Amino acid sequence: MVNLGQARNFVYEHGTLWERALFSYLFDGGSLERLHQCLRVYKNEDNGFGHRFEHDLSFPESNSVALEYLLSTLRRFNVPVGDLLEGTAQWLESCMAEDGTITPPDGLADYPIAPWWREWGGQPAPDSIVGNLAHFGKASSPLLDSTQKWGSSHLTEDDIQQIEWLFMAYHPYDYYTAIKDAPEHDVRLQATYNHLAELAQSMPIEQAYSLFAFVPGPDALLAKMIPDVVEKALDHLEKTQESEGHWRDQHGLAQWYPMVTIGNLYALKQFGRLQV
Repeated sequence: MVNLGQARNFVYEHGTLWERALFSYLFDGGSLERLHQCLRVYKNEDNGFGHRFEHDLSFPESNSVALEYLLSTLRRFNVPVGDLLEGTAQWLESCMAEDGTITPPDGLADYPIAPWWREWGGQPAPDSIVGNLAHFGKASSPLLDSTQKWGSSHLTEDDIQQIEWLFMAYHPYDYYTAIKDAPEHDVRLQATYNHLAELAQSMPIEQAYSLFAFVPGPDALLAKMIPDVVEKALDHLEKTQESEGHWRDQHGLAQWYPMVTIGNLYALKQFGRLQV
């Protein structure tokens, strides 16, 4: 049986301030305003976000990696945004190249940075960010227009099918579940769900936590497409809480354990397997 108290202790000992506030909001009836206050610490005067909000990139100035992770977190856990994102679309507009990609800021690699972000130069793809801004009603017309053009050539059915890892399928998922008027929307959204189902059916069980970024609850379309996979994943989560109260990520990166723990608890709660 999952021990919520031990999970709380782990997150409060090892999590960041905003992760502790998120845990409180999701599981203990904590204050939304308190959570927003913690998140605003990472917001810069230009209305972007930085300051190592995403654990693997420490650049303090505004960057797309921090914003992408913030938005995906808010959406995954159904957190109301209030005025948290005011001005953020305009900051992102200032970073967009003519072809719709996001231009990385100078000096990104002058601070501690994971090798994958160093290799990619941050996050150049606008799809998840703009999709999630649109989900919250915060995407501007210039962002929607430029990302639609970018998506026409970068989020095709072939591009979707070439995604190798389940967790990376957030790119088309975040975009096509939010942007209903995108070119070939219905076809590409269905292709996204079909490929998600394929990836989930073949995923190593140690990656089960990744599935619930795409399955927010029992009524989600993917949950109905692969119910046996979802049940197996939930069973795995119930059995793999560590003695200290946390769950591990597949890469053994300790900085991610608090958020993996929060995500797993939330999934169990949404599917009626955790009482809070």
